[in-house]
Amino acid sequence: MAANDRSEFRPSKSLSLYYERSLRKIARNIGDIASAVGGNAQSDPIPLMDALTRYSNVLEPWAESIAERMVKDTERANTRQWKAHAATMGRELRHEIENTDTGIVMDQLIAEQVRLIKSLPLDAAQRVQRIARESLITGARYDELRDELLKTGDVSKSRATLIARTESSRASTILTQARATAIGSPGYIWRSHRDKRTRPTHKAMNGQFVAWNDPPTIDGYTFHAGCIFNCRCFSMPILPE
Repeated sequence: MAANDRSEFRPSKSLSLYYERSLRKIARNIGDIASAVGGNAQSDPIPLMDALTRYSNVLEPWAESIAERMVKDTERANTRQWKAHAATMGRELRHEIENTDTGIVMDQLIAEQVRLIKSLPLDAAQRVQRIARESLITGARYDELRDELLKTGDVSKSRATLIARTESSRASTILTQARATAIGSPGYIWRSHRDKRTRPTHKAMNGQFVAWNDPPTIDGYTFHAGCIFNCRCFSMPILPE
């Protein structure tokens, strides 16, 4: 029995926006650190790199809190989507879905989010090192180096946005998969948006059946719907008879 489009398993846009705003705060802090500590980065990038590394370590409790909220909110939204779909299921199937243990999956998702959040200042530190090294090789002027360092916050902001949008969508798909496979679902119907923002290769997947154990390779990447950078596609699980 196929899932019908009246109860779509779309990722929640509001959850994605909340996560994005949270991660952008880190990017602003990274920019502030670069402005405050990066004055002598051309001759000695170590103080700025050390400051960004310390910030990554200090982030952990906050990162765990934000990651846990995103994953738990996504799980609640996913639960509502399954309940809305329950009218098409038999009683035993509904019971199995409502009692699926998603705890391990959620713990894995939270751990992955913490790692990604902490990577923002670490990636910024590596960028500082690269800029300083290249400036010595090319003989760049101080003001050129300063301008590049001041862009550190903007670069981090772009990556924070990418992480938030990708991971909130991926979490939704993974939770859908966990519940679907627990009841014997063989796979799902790929659903993509049909606007100008959707990649042609993703549009071509719309309506295609995908087995949970055999994600497609698209543009050189192997992934399920919604599980690659900036992908807004989602899965409509196929339910067993």
